Amino acid sequence: MPVTTTRPSTVRELLSTAQGPLFSFEFYPPRSEEEEPILWRAVEALAPLEPDFVSVTYGATGSRRDRTIHATRRIAVDGGPLTVGHLTCVDQSKADIAEALAAYREVGVTNILAIRGDMPGGGEWAQHADGLANATELVRFIKEQGDFCVGVAAFANPHETTQDPELDARILQEKVEAGAEFAITQLFFDAQPYIEMVARVRTLGVEIPIIPGIMPLTVITQIERFADLSGQPLPDAFVADLRAAGSKEEVREIGMQHCLDLCRTLLDAGAPGLQFFTQNRSKATREILAALKTSS
Repeated sequence: MPVTTTRPSTVRELLSTAQGPLFSFEFYPPRSEEEEPILWRAVEALAPLEPDFVSVTYGATGSRRDRTIHATRRIAVDGGPLTVGHLTCVDQSKADIAEALAAYREVGVTNILAIRGDMPGGGEWAQHADGLANATELVRFIKEQGDFCVGVAAFANPHETTQDPELDARILQEKVEAGAEFAITQLFFDAQPYIEMVARVRTLGVEIPIIPGIMPLTVITQIERFADLSGQPLPDAFVADLRAAGSKEEVREIGMQHCLDLCRTLLDAGAPGLQFFTQNRSKATREILAALKTSS
């Protein structure tokens, strides 16, 4: 009789049984109904690459959150790849978070990425009167609501609010003690801080897989924005090469090569996989992943 294989139902199981690096894609919710086709074109264009899992970021406002839930549920219902639901603490009561978890669970989404989140407009963090104070509390709350596999954020570059890598390591340790089973880093452009961060948390007994978050820089105007997203200035030599480029095409070529080199260095250093922040576009991710698979 033929052997029937069952696809892993959790990111934890995917990581523990993987025979090589995993590749995942993150999308963001449409800001309006008019933007929905952009998301679905990207999802469809990247589907042939057979990602190990995908996720949709959690909006900072009610309407964006509703679109996150809708998009995540649609991917899961359509028989797509393993789907991870995002959740944050921002401007939500514990009842609101429980309701979001129920909506995910209704369509079989039981993998959750738990992040404290930032306030809309970048204002100072403020806890909801009946909400949760941080990601550690969120992880603990999610685990209390049912059998969820929970991932969390990690920081290759020190968190911009404290610039304290040792504190970041202890916070990750606390999230693991609360029940976190994997982590995905914020965006970064230099492998060494990631390597050092992993070594730092391992000395604290943190053994969960930590997946690097990757996004190729393809246009010159992304330099400052990506520096904000990563919490640190981009590497000087990389920026100098980008600014010396003579055309948009050369900027893209430099950015793509830097990303490819970074990915190869991270995988050689033992990263369990790569998460691509797609920005709801597909071309750059397809090209990077194709090059990685060709050279593997």
